[in-house]
Order: sequence, then structure tokens, then C-alpha cells
Amino acid sequence: MEQQKLTTASGRPYSEHENSQTVGPRGPILLQDVILHEKMAHFNRERIPERVVHAKGSAAFGTFTVTHDITKYTKAKIFSEVGKKTEMVLRFSTVGGEKGSADTERDPRGFALKFYTEDGNWDLVGNNTPVFFVKDPKKFSDFIHTQKRDPQTNLKSPTMMWDFWSLNPESLHQVLILMSDRGTPLGYRHMHGFSSHTYSFINAANERFYVKFHFLTKQGIKNFTDSEAADMKSKDLDFAQRDLFEAIEDGNFPKWDFKIQVMTEEEAKTYHINPFDLTKVWPHGDYPLIEVGEIELNRNPINYFQDVEQAAFSPSRIVDGIGFSPDKMLQGRLLSYPDAQRYRLGVNFEQIPVNRCPFATNNYHRDGYMRTDGNGGNHPNYYPNSFGSIVPDSSYKEPAWELESLTADWYDRNAEGENDHYTQPGNLFRLMDAEAKQNTINNIVGAMSGITGPKREEIINRQLCHWFRADVALGMGVAQGLKINLDPSMMKH
Repeated sequence: MEQQKLTTASGRPYSEHENSQTVGPRGPILLQDVILHEKMAHFNRERIPERVVHAKGSAAFGTFTVTHDITKYTKAKIFSEVGKKTEMVLRFSTVGGEKGSADTERDPRGFALKFYTEDGNWDLVGNNTPVFFVKDPKKFSDFIHTQKRDPQTNLKSPTMMWDFWSLNPESLHQVLILMSDRGTPLGYRHMHGFSSHTYSFINAANERFYVKFHFLTKQGIKNFTDSEAADMKSKDLDFAQRDLFEAIEDGNFPKWDFKIQVMTEEEAKTYHINPFDLTKVWPHGDYPLIEVGEIELNRNPINYFQDVEQAAFSPSRIVDGIGFSPDKMLQGRLLSYPDAQRYRLGVNFEQIPVNRCPFATNNYHRDGYMRTDGNGGNHPNYYPNSFGSIVPDSSYKEPAWELESLTADWYDRNAEGENDHYTQPGNLFRLMDAEAKQNTINNIVGAMSGITGPKREEIINRQLCHWFRADVALGMGVAQGLKINLDPSMMKH
């Protein structure tokens, strides 16, 4: 490889990279050693704020290929014809841990996709679970605080977690999934991904459909048991990162089937489950999976910081033919996700190569930290104007939403008709085989055994009531594992 001259950031070649300029061999350093200043100043600023959630992550580049025609549901160009390929990046992550934590922890896994389409970048930000812990964005920060560190001890606290979950039965569905072996997937290649949220499709006739996205691993589902995950944590904090990177380097490209569930607007009005409740799934018997295409990851990042740490995803980044829904958590994330990226990376984060749309972008955004694209040159920075050529295109107008005439208020998210937090978790537990049931019970017992303090009995009993309401056998198993003398009222439905 041809050698290159070492230079400063401004391009000045220099020779003394290892020795500071001093007064004599043992004298003090001179202020004029600007190379020393540049090296240390840059070093002091190398770390950007880590993500508040999903800090520990891995990513790879690849392609999405359409295998089935769904143009009757959406006019999005990414789905315009069978065989069409779109470049993309997929970032996996754990949710609660810091950047240096183990990636085999019991935790949901983030599953965030960015598709580089000719109509702009489409971000689909989901998890490896089809539901979530809360269904109103006002609850999100409270929940995440319980997954982080106790403000006094700076330690993770099972008491905080279970106190919150026991006071919020809407969390039960996700907690049961988390406590099963699905809470400790064997790396990133052997798990499914979900949009979790409900989005909408808009077709060429401007008809709207509601949709959920599913990504089913073609490598087969594989999970660690609790003890296997703990053992791997002691051996390799980066098991999932290593597994993904080495598989791609070896040419063993992981793949997922891309599928959707579709519900009409009319069906959404009368369906017995709130289709926009993030703590619920749409049963496949009512809304079967529809095949769309295949995702293949076939290229590792060249530089982790550039392509993974700086990768920024937001569910607000949609394209023509894809829209939102009244999902409250989705509505909250539309604001909070790009706000978080502007905080971490700056207002011009979408000029970073991994986030930049490879096709034309035209707007009136100007200035801000790290502007690198010419900043609009001498074109006007306001609209309307008499000089420029950037104008809105009316052909991209979305159809109006027909919203019911309701009173604006702060509605109880768990009011009558929205408060069945037990049927779906119970059904999920009853679907498990005997081994999976016992592993789930053991994992719950192990996690709840960490509850301490003067409220320990109160928190345990409150959570036990939830387990019993979901399934009596589940409640009995947890109670016996915790050696609890049962109160008959816990077993009442």
C-alpha cells in the first residue's frame, strides 16, 4: 500500500506525532505545540452522548428484495415491482444496557431498519417482540428509568422494575415474553423482528390500510436459556456482535422474510381489540401474514463509529405510500426519536453518510453544527420566493384521515374496554410447550427474587395477582418458586 503523509486536520504534514515540544529534554511543554493541542482536544471530544436506550448495538448493510406484489395496498416505490432491490442498513441492539454492557442480557432487542429508497429514506424502528411494556408515551420515561440505575446505589434494581410492572398490568404481555427464553436470544441472527407499531399503507387510489410489519428469521429461532446467557456473559460481552460480524465476513449472509398484516379502515373501527394498542397483537387467525420479500445482510461496516454509532433511526422517516396511525406510542416517538438524534449528533445528522439519502434532497434547512453539503449555496433560504426552483409537489399529498368527532381530553388508557391485560399473555403462556413454560416460570422466579426492601411482600403479591389472572398454572408456578403462602384471592379471575 502506498504510504501517505501524516497531516493535521487542516492538512499540514508534520513529523513529531509522539514527542511533545519541551524546553530541554526534561523541561516543561511549550504552549506552541499545536499538534499536542489538536490531538488532546480531539480526544476529549471523541465520545458523543450514547443513546439513552438501545446504546449497545451492532449493524450491517444489505438489500431488500421484493418477492410478492403488494401494490394493491401501497404505492410506495420500494414495493413497486417484484424483483426490485433496495439498499438498506439494519441495526440490532439491547434496550436497557449501557454501551459497554453484555449483549446477551435478558432484554428486548432493537430491530431498526433504514431503506434507501428513491423517494427518501424509510426508517422502520422496531424490536424483536410484537408488543411493548406501555401504550402511552407519557409512560415511556418512567418505564426506562426503572430499567436503568437506582439514583442512590447506581445499581440495577429488580425492586424498581417489578414495582413498576406490578403497578402497570398493561406491561404483562411484554414482561411474559421477556421472562421466556425469547428474552435471551442466541445472537441477532436467530430472532424475528417486528414493527410492533401499527402503520398505514396508502395505495394509488388513495385508499388507506393499517399494517404491521414482521421479519421472520430464515436461520431459525434459537435462544439461550437463562443459565447459558449468564455463562456467555462471563465469557464474551460481545457475543451477538461477534456472531453477526463473523457470519457476514465468512459469507454466511443472514436473511429474514419480510411479511405484513393488513387491516382495512372499516375493520379497525369495529375490531374487538384496539388495533393501535402497542401492548396487543393482531391474532394471525384474523389477520394472516402476507409475504412481501426478503432481507439479506451481506456487508459489514468498514468503521463502527461512522456507520453504527452515528446511524440515526426515527419512525417519523416515512415515504410516499406509507403513513402513520393513531397508535399513541408511535405518535410520541415521531417527536422524541429525531429530537434524540439532534441532541446526540447535531441538527444536520442526516448529512452523515449512513443517514444521508443517496437520492436528491431539496429543502430550505440551513446552517447548524457540521453543515457539510454546501449549505444551499446562494439559493434562497425562505419560501415562497421569486428565485428558486424548490416547490412542493401536490402529487404526494396524503389522503385526509376521517377522524371521529370526539372531545379532546386526557383519556384513561386503561378505561373499560381497554383494560384486558391478561387474555393475550395467558394465551401466549398456554401456547408454550412444557419445557418453555417451566423455563419461563424459573426466569420469573429468578428475576422476582431480586426484589428487596420494606415493600418486597407488597410488590410480589401485586405481581402474583397479575400472573394468576393471566393463567392459574403460571401463577401457581411462580408462587411455589418464590415459596409464597397463597392468598386465595390471588387465584380469582
